[in-house]
Amino acid sequence: MERPRDEGLQGNERIEEAIALLQQHPTQELLAHALTVIRRRMQAGGQLVVAVEPDLAGGMRLGTLTIPEGGVWWYAFTSFEEQMKGAASVQSTFLAEMDRLFDQALTVPEIRGIILNPWNRTIQLDKTLLGILKPGAGAAGR
Repeated sequence: MERPRDEGLQGNERIEEAIALLQQHPTQELLAHALTVIRRRMQAGGQLVVAVEPDLAGGMRLGTLTIPEGGVWWYAFTSFEEQMKGAASVQSTFLAEMDRLFDQALTVPEIRGIILNPWNRTIQLDKTLLGILKPGAGAAGR
């Protein structure tokens, strides 16, 4: 029996499907399609599962990944099922509104962007792609 999904995550399977299609056929058209699907979910109030980690000051910060191609990225998941597919154990998570998360990512100079579903149906939303999703937002952080 499939467990009930959080309301803010309902519909995110469309993002997973668009990413899977893009991975099978990496074209500009399918990238545009995936970004359109992500934008529609964002505009519909969609949420993502975001990892948090303790910081040195005793507080919490968003989970980060450093990738071989360079740079530090935040990461988030379209569902709790996607989160569980990874080798790394994510100890603490919360739901974040896509709209606010993307705005914040555009203003933090230390990160390159957000990686959705880093373990499986992955898309790297660098600040250029985030700017396409959020035109006019956070331009100072890019």
